[in-house]
Amino acid sequence: MSDIFFFAPPAFWPSVVLIGILGLLVGSFLNVVIHRVPKMMQRESDNYVAVESGQELPHADRYNLILPRSACPHCGHQITAMENIPVISYFAIGGKCTQCKAPISIRYPLVELLTGALSAYLIWHFGSGFAGLGAVVFVWFLIAMTFIDADTQLLPDDLTLPLLWLGLLINLNGIFTSLHDAVIGAIAGYLALWSIYWLFKLATGKEGMGYGDFKLLAALGAWMGWTMLPVIILISSVVGAIVGISMIVFAKMGKNNPIPFGPYLAAAGLIALVWGKTLSQQYLGMLG
Repeated sequence: MSDIFFFAPPAFWPSVVLIGILGLLVGSFLNVVIHRVPKMMQRESDNYVAVESGQELPHADRYNLILPRSACPHCGHQITAMENIPVISYFAIGGKCTQCKAPISIRYPLVELLTGALSAYLIWHFGSGFAGLGAVVFVWFLIAMTFIDADTQLLPDDLTLPLLWLGLLINLNGIFTSLHDAVIGAIAGYLALWSIYWLFKLATGKEGMGYGDFKLLAALGAWMGWTMLPVIILISSVVGAIVGISMIVFAKMGKNNPIPFGPYLAAAGLIALVWGKTLSQQYLGMLG
């Protein structure tokens, strides 16, 4: 694994630039994933209920990550290839639909820029081998889940479970941790939040988090091993508490309003992947 942190030798620059550009393109696709996966889940649920009750399917048309083509939600104008160039197209058309002039969310180019920047940085940090490429795929999953959870408070199995299996697969050769620690990390990650969920429910009668959070932490454990779980839980809890209190104080959000935990787990997972060992050593150093 490379020890690259802020400076990369010239040999790495082509890989950094290439993966950065690829990240922009993938970021455009992630916008589709973020928008469509929750809708696909709802449509599947609606169709299942209709079949079980002997009713006509409410969603008989094909709807997936490929079909139908992306279109303006206001007027139905299909997005052309020239209107779908990451970041550039958004500013070229003034952030508005070319037909009806309805505003387009700034989040679309921001997701593309975030994906491109993080992809490039991870190659810069880990190098262009299995560790770097694995880290890039890892962050693509985290970005998609972060925004889906922020929008819908859902962490789809279609994303959390493949991320878990990929973590075990990449650690067959000990890329980020040993396979032994990865398996224990997956089990411990799931059981840690599962236990907190049930303790909170027994104490208050309310559900403090969703099952998707258990699976996401299990996936993070599979990628980094059980030793990183305390760091991930600590970082995500601190950030979540700060953001939650800030939203209550400044945004005047009610205390009973649910706040998705997935984005904080994802952010903590990324931090742990890059700086986790250093943070653990510093923390143990302070204790010792």
